Amino acid sequence: MQTLTVTRVDVPACKLGEGPVWDVDEQALYYVDAAGFALHRYDPATGDLKTWNFDGRVACLGIRRDGGAILALWNGMHLFDFATGELTLIGDPDPDQPRTSLNDGKVDPRGRYICGSVDLQVSAPLGKLYSIGSDGAIVVLDQDITVANGPCWSPDGTTFYHADSVPKTIYAYDYDLDTGAVANRRVFAKTDSLGGIPDGATVDAEGYLWTAVCEGGVVARFAPDGTLDRTVELPTSMVSSVMFGGPDLDRLFVTSIDPRTFGKEAEEDGGRMFVIDGLGVRGLPEHRYAG
Repeated sequence: MQTLTVTRVDVPACKLGEGPVWDVDEQALYYVDAAGFALHRYDPATGDLKTWNFDGRVACLGIRRDGGAILALWNGMHLFDFATGELTLIGDPDPDQPRTSLNDGKVDPRGRYICGSVDLQVSAPLGKLYSIGSDGAIVVLDQDITVANGPCWSPDGTTFYHADSVPKTIYAYDYDLDTGAVANRRVFAKTDSLGGIPDGATVDAEGYLWTAVCEGGVVARFAPDGTLDRTVELPTSMVSSVMFGGPDLDRLFVTSIDPRTFGKEAEEDGGRMFVIDGLGVRGLPEHRYAG
């Protein structure tokens, strides 16, 4: 039987760690510090950390099929060249709403980028859920969201999961792979009993959803029917997102937030990254943006 371990990764703490993406080809983990205005690339084999700095909030990213990334920044969606640092604007989904910002996203099985937005005052359902096609066209999939988080798909791609963190609810939708449309939104799971809100999420090869429960200090695994399967405790309360990585995709990387970013009391491991080994399950390779 495998021994479960939670280890702190030897990288600097973030103000607001988020959006981890494991690149299978490079065997490296990309993640952002949203409040630190930075994108990081971590190589576990060498310990090397590369950082790109920006002029404002960095929300999330996806790796592109043709190289580089799609990057959600404070001023819209961009293509990003890792080698040159060049940004190419795709578009700002909601330019007339100053209270919202892009927040969390992932690439769907057909290469679209799905990204949600957040009401920066966390008090009104002003956020939306967007689909960015390979041609750069931006389509609204859902709306009336306060804090959009944790987009991910079932292994066959036909069920889409997405959370609104404020009501502590993860929703499931029917997902049309051909058109990218969502339908039949229903409650998949709630995190009230876990002491926090659902944040970043991923789905493993068995079809179980893993989510970081921010303010609850745990990572939770939910079965495909929405029942709670297990939890793993972390050394800090504000865990923020999860991503399977490693050569066998059996290591779960967990980002976190420094509580002081939100005016809360400091924690020794706040903002640190962790890796969980010995879970006995594997993740799935992340899809790449087709644009």
